[in-house]
Amino acid sequence: MNEKNNEKTKKIFSKAIKHLLSMREGVLVLVIVALFITMSVVSEFFLTRQSMLNLLMSLTVEGIIAIGMVVLLVSGGMDLSAGANMAFTGVLTGIIFQSGVPLVPAIILGLAASLLIGLINGGLVAKLGLNPFITTLGMQMTLQGLMMMITRGRAVGLSARFQVIGRGTLFDIQYPVYILIALVIIFEILMRKSRAFRNSYYVGSNEGAAKLNGINVTRVKIFNYALVGLLSGLTGIILAARLTTASVTVGGDTALRAITACIIGGASLSGGEGSVLGAFFGVVFIQLVSSSLNIISVDVYVKIFATGLILIAAIVLEALNERRKTAKAVAEAQKSLEKYS
Repeated sequence: MNEKNNEKTKKIFSKAIKHLLSMREGVLVLVIVALFITMSVVSEFFLTRQSMLNLLMSLTVEGIIAIGMVVLLVSGGMDLSAGANMAFTGVLTGIIFQSGVPLVPAIILGLAASLLIGLINGGLVAKLGLNPFITTLGMQMTLQGLMMMITRGRAVGLSARFQVIGRGTLFDIQYPVYILIALVIIFEILMRKSRAFRNSYYVGSNEGAAKLNGINVTRVKIFNYALVGLLSGLTGIILAARLTTASVTVGGDTALRAITACIIGGASLSGGEGSVLGAFFGVVFIQLVSSSLNIISVDVYVKIFATGLILIAAIVLEALNERRKTAKAVAEAQKSLEKYS
């Protein structure tokens, strides 16, 4: 009887492992666990409380932006201006707050500006049919120039009342971590259950078929760009509060890092694939690698090199995945032809 139970348990465990490995998120989780185990052996400082708190906080910047970015990638879009939008919103909100406007209205005005930037990106891409790469790259440069004009390159200092947004704690964990976790849960559920968000998959997979099925493709695209804009603005406000200053120099590679995390987590640059949970695990992987390199005192230039390699590896992985899907579709089509010939 015990042998039968053991055999049944082994089969269930084996089936669970196979199912986990068949999912990009599952493989990523196993890689993350392996990295955790390796670093805990390599360094005695890795699993310390402060190290884990620092790791959690490091997830918040790319993590919140990656949530919106993966929704946009699923619909076939891309936003390279997310990092600049983040910095611009932090600076603008800081200036508004320092001018005497109360904290909450200042935050609302800052978020409204970031939302407007997203809507402009969406309108240019969805209504005018402009290339998303060039359009959002142009928006990035525009926002960076605008920040320099307003501030003359100087950071905006923030008072203690503003700083509580990024530095306040609950059970010794800072508020931005709770915001990130809440957003991941909410948007993962929305992407799985909400028809409005599920439409992004149809648009990204086949825009023409989506239109024929009554989906307002333009509205979906504009909404997704607006979502990235809004979440970028939220991140900018949180980061400014955390750093105690709104800096014009932050966010240079934030959009690329968020896109890399999404691709590592299973999103496709051609649209139609991706999940919020996968994007989150992608961010965890990138930040875990970065934190590990910090702990073992690797040179900062090596870190930049490693980040570049991760980006290239993610793109290669995405390209291989696309080839695999194409080969599978061709094979299935050939089988169908043979069956009916």
